[in-house]
Amino acid sequence: MANFSKSNVPQFSVDVYQNEFLPEGGREVNAIVTVTSTGGGTSGGSPLAGASASPSYIPGQDPTAAVVIMVDCSGSMDYPPTKMRGARDATAAAIDALRDGTAFAVVGGTHLAKEVYPGQGKLAVADASTRARAKGALRSLTAGGGTAIGTWLRLTDRLLASSEAPIRHGILLTDGRNEHESPKDLAATLEAVAGRFTCDARGVGTDWEVKEVTGIASALLGTADIVADPAELSADFTQMMENAMGKEVADVNLRLWTPVGVEIRFVKQVAPTVEELTSRRTEAGPRAGDYPTGSWGDESRDYHVCVAVPEAGVGQEMLAARVSLILPDTAGGSPQTLSQGLIRAVWTDDMAASTSINPQVAHYTGQAELAQAIQQGLDARKSGDFDGATSKLGRAVQLAAASGNADTAKLLAKVVDVVDEATGTVRLKAKVAEADEMTLETRSTKTVRVKK
Repeated sequence: MANFSKSNVPQFSVDVYQNEFLPEGGREVNAIVTVTSTGGGTSGGSPLAGASASPSYIPGQDPTAAVVIMVDCSGSMDYPPTKMRGARDATAAAIDALRDGTAFAVVGGTHLAKEVYPGQGKLAVADASTRARAKGALRSLTAGGGTAIGTWLRLTDRLLASSEAPIRHGILLTDGRNEHESPKDLAATLEAVAGRFTCDARGVGTDWEVKEVTGIASALLGTADIVADPAELSADFTQMMENAMGKEVADVNLRLWTPVGVEIRFVKQVAPTVEELTSRRTEAGPRAGDYPTGSWGDESRDYHVCVAVPEAGVGQEMLAARVSLILPDTAGGSPQTLSQGLIRAVWTDDMAASTSINPQVAHYTGQAELAQAIQQGLDARKSGDFDGATSKLGRAVQLAAASGNADTAKLLAKVVDVVDEATGTVRLKAKVAEADEMTLETRSTKTVRVKK
């Protein structure tokens, strides 16, 4: 694996937003932690300065990135035929977006996983010649067979493991439900490969299961989305690959250290999407745990940390938690601390100070509730509980309007008729296009940043 010194990785900063004041006896402390990375994704396709190459490094090969594209080739991809054509075109567009030197492969997925290019358990090195051969090999992608996504992911894992690249990424396209393996088998695969590579997942058309696709992306710290029209696949695949090529640092962990007596209630990413991280903790020493954040380029993300501190009297204060950004050293050395921030607790008898809610905390609490309300509302609608669906989706409309989440508000308006957004008064639409409902469900966790 390539090793990076502090001087040649992108610069990370940690900013903590909170109201540190608690009433006497108060215990719950909430903070929004904004992590910003600058200087990544700007190396023009070259390894970061100072990155030490592995012994197998080939001149001209990028030691930082390896990508596998997984294309659904099940029988349903021929209904209509535009799906298979769109998948081939999109894969070709993604191959064109690979920067020179990136290791890559293409996998065709049915109830089995097949190496389409380059084959023999290897990865190719992107240049004009290999791109042309890879695009030529896409002609062999034909529809037929079932769907067992776990086999695709396991083959991808084996291929990426053959690379020395620290940034390992998958792109997965499916059009149907994972009918040829059990949910238990897919869950076992996701557990086995989690942390070994990231994966963006896309559903094309409307015959796939939203929770399956979003579950894959969530487990593998990637993005999920719907591409209802196969004609739009190429643009989406190009954007995904360009984003993957912008990543410069892999496997950054959010480390939370807490003093004796402090309990962690939850840790979640809240921007650009809501992602629960609490259960993904791995122990990192006394009273410290790491939460995975995946790969980084030039970007900023927000995390909500909630802890419970011991009760204390007026005038006392304490460090409630220390948040650090950690870059593991894969060569067996000490991990690097990229940046740190502190979460504090101060007990006061000033009621105005102790009851004030920090704007960032309030905003993202609302965004998390918005995502949950949408998912609960759609589930209620599918089960025939129309009163419950109306209530939950009405609350979602209210939250989207209050927080300025215009994109989600537009998606909600395709599922409900909005009578009064301020009060959340809505009526369920009698007829809803399946693509509109699936788009709302798939994108329900997308958030907007807090207004400054």
